[in-house]
Amino acid sequence: MKKIFALVLAILMVASLAACGTATDTATADETAKVYTIVSDNAFAPFESYDNESGEYVGIDMDIMKAIAEDQGFEYNMMNVGFDPALAKVQAGQADAVIAGMTINDERKEIFDFSEGYFEDGQVMVVAKDSDIDSLDDLKGKVVATKNGTMGAEYANENKDQYGYTTKAFEGSNEQYQAIINGNCVACFEDYTVIVDAIKNGVELKTVGDKINPSYYGFAVKKGTNAELITKFNAGLANIKENGKYDEILAKYGM
Repeated sequence: MKKIFALVLAILMVASLAACGTATDTATADETAKVYTIVSDNAFAPFESYDNESGEYVGIDMDIMKAIAEDQGFEYNMMNVGFDPALAKVQAGQADAVIAGMTINDERKEIFDFSEGYFEDGQVMVVAKDSDIDSLDDLKGKVVATKNGTMGAEYANENKDQYGYTTKAFEGSNEQYQAIINGNCVACFEDYTVIVDAIKNGVELKTVGDKINPSYYGFAVKKGTNAELITKFNAGLANIKENGKYDEILAKYGM
């Protein structure tokens, strides 16, 4: 009987430990739910820019990301590192995704998996406020500013041989604007919504001609990774468009 009792007691103890182990494992799984690392530009208003009063980054992309995460119930950390560094971090696996006013195109689709487009824009030529340049032909023999990794830079470099100008690369939008204002460069090609916002806020530049290459911005992950995050972004985007939150965000920034 003693042997039987000891055997039963041992079985009960094992079962109890197993139950405790299951509870602990569940708690650990809950505690270690993934927090995504998302990267963005650091100076691309109205999509992302640093607000001195709050000490935080604000903008359309910041608000869209927050609204979608709340709608879909996931957490993330945002890093505003600049456009080119943001793309590099995702490609290197140092970040899960990027939202930075990035235009969806075939070349980028070879490197990234994109969400559905969340905002349509295009590029436009930008010159100094008192400039007499009014066409690509007027750029001959001059220097055009570009921002690394952007569609504006791609357009400028594709056309420089045909129109006889050279290009000079800068890391950010503000740097290329200042190069034009200082007279070191005569023009750049910038996203229309961004430059209109900058001019509205006092940057002494003007646009020339019509919008070029209208296309959509997309949220992106490294190709073949984080498919669940793209699914969540698309579902959340659809929901905030349906419930009016998306329109509220655009209206907040004068769109």
